[in-house]
Amino acid sequence: MKSLFPILTIVAAILVIWVLAVVPMNMHLTADQAQRDGLMVMPQTPAERQGYSGLGLSFANAGLIPLTYTLDRPRLPSPHQVAGEMWETIALRNVTSRQSLVYHGWVTLSATLVGFAIGTTLGILLAVGIVHNRAMDMSVMPWAIASQTIPILALAPMIIVMMGQFGIQGLLPKAVISAYLSFFPVVVGMVKGLRSPDAMQMDLLRTYYASSSQGFWKLRLPASVPYLFASFKIGISAALVGAIVAELPTGARAGFGARMLVGDQYGNPLVTWAALFAAAITAAALVAIFTAMERLTLRRMGMAAA
Repeated sequence: MKSLFPILTIVAAILVIWVLAVVPMNMHLTADQAQRDGLMVMPQTPAERQGYSGLGLSFANAGLIPLTYTLDRPRLPSPHQVAGEMWETIALRNVTSRQSLVYHGWVTLSATLVGFAIGTTLGILLAVGIVHNRAMDMSVMPWAIASQTIPILALAPMIIVMMGQFGIQGLLPKAVISAYLSFFPVVVGMVKGLRSPDAMQMDLLRTYYASSSQGFWKLRLPASVPYLFASFKIGISAALVGAIVAELPTGARAGFGARMLVGDQYGNPLVTWAALFAAAITAAALVAIFTAMERLTLRRMGMAAA
């Protein structure tokens, strides 16, 4: 319970700031609607309008503050509106419906998992090569670092267009972008883990005349497990971001990115925010799964959780 208290405190603080920010963000829209409904008279001259912006408008029309939390198309949706939209599109919609966030979530999640599998495999193989081959260490590692300096928003359309020229569309291009973002944390974490055994441990293996492969399987690989799981948790989140980013420039019809585009194009922030929070919840669930796997694995190995 003590470990949950700091998390709940931060969440509560964010919610308070969010609720307070709704009023100044939505007051202009609320005042315009109230004026059309004849509920208030807006100032006409520049002198009268001075101070009628942001908080000034909110304080001058305090009676309209409750209405800022119920706008159909607010600039900043209130927490209960986002929660209501998520409840409707997750619990009350058929999972095969294009209005269901479960359907869109599976589309994004499938690309995420495929891309993460590709990126993880590539990252582990590169890490093993870097640790055991000095030439790869000097050549591959700098290129792996340099690859992450390219903005993914610029790279994603290029990858999708290039693969589209060869008739490759759908899940695979998104998976490639997810793999691009997820392989780097795995490379760095795995290299760090494989190099974590100290000199005394390595010398002990040499006294036993252990071969290089025995040193890898008996010492280096077990020592790298905590680092690998830490990389997995970063990599799976990056893979999800990559899948969503890949959906944005292609005009995708399904996925969290597609729902965000629909919300922006049709001026419905509730759709965008619901998809955004659903993506965040998905990422948190994936990280929690890897955390549970890490604890179980380290417990079976007799190692304390990192």
